[in-house]
Amino acid sequence: MPDTSYGFIGLGNMGGPMCTNLCAAGIVPTVFDAAGTAARAPDGAAVADSVAAVAQQDTVFLSLPDGRIVASVCDEIINAADRRVSTVVDFSTTGPEAAREIGARLKHAGITFVDAPVSGGKAGAIAGTVTVIASGPDAAVAALAGPFDAVGGNTFHVGQNPGQGQAVKLLNNFLSATAMAATSEAVQFGLSQGVAMETILDVVNVSTGRNTASADKFPKRVATETFDAGFAMSLMTKDVALYFDEVRKSSTSDKVGTVMTGLWNAADGAMPGADFTEIYKYLRDLSDGETT
Repeated sequence: MPDTSYGFIGLGNMGGPMCTNLCAAGIVPTVFDAAGTAARAPDGAAVADSVAAVAQQDTVFLSLPDGRIVASVCDEIINAADRRVSTVVDFSTTGPEAAREIGARLKHAGITFVDAPVSGGKAGAIAGTVTVIASGPDAAVAALAGPFDAVGGNTFHVGQNPGQGQAVKLLNNFLSATAMAATSEAVQFGLSQGVAMETILDVVNVSTGRNTASADKFPKRVATETFDAGFAMSLMTKDVALYFDEVRKSSTSDKVGTVMTGLWNAADGAMPGADFTEIYKYLRDLSDGETT
């Protein structure tokens, strides 16, 4: 709606570029980031000095590291004096349980909650090609068509209830994590047989083993040895753990999840601060250690 005012909280690796794309589309929000708003604010955005100031807008977007921080910020929004906000949209990955709890608190305060995690990584956030996985009331999601198109253009309304968007996001990230780890092992096996990495990827990417790691992460981040996907290993480990926790609650199969959770926890513990594509180096070095 043209008379809707917007706010945006969290201007990090994902939030910053998404907010920039909103501004480019003429959807200019009032922004805040606890790490320093002025330095991170996109050109044209109005700079706020607190969460409470952003709560004076009609619709507020969040892009924050985890559910605990999202819950804390939502409490600040709820308790803001003379708040105007009627809708909170969370682009973060919090997990279904946290999303349900946050949604219930906001609903009690008379605020509509749209659970809308995004997929596509930093590159997608910059390019404006992220997938928005939204769950919430029909009318609320429909009203967000313009902002969602500005940040991604690929919007899926997966359900009415908070947590459903998170469930789809977590299963997606679990598949991404599994593909990254499995491709790392498979490529290292191929290298051990004297086949060049480029050749391995050329074959796999026109064959049945093709996946997001072989098609994107390996050619751009691993083969180049830049390891700069812009998504921390700690965050991927968090997402895999959230997925695993929810799978255990659902009583669906957890065999692959058990292995992946252990692997990513070990890699994150061994490589603090690493990019998630560095799982390749972790597995390579682990293999070297086992053979020496």
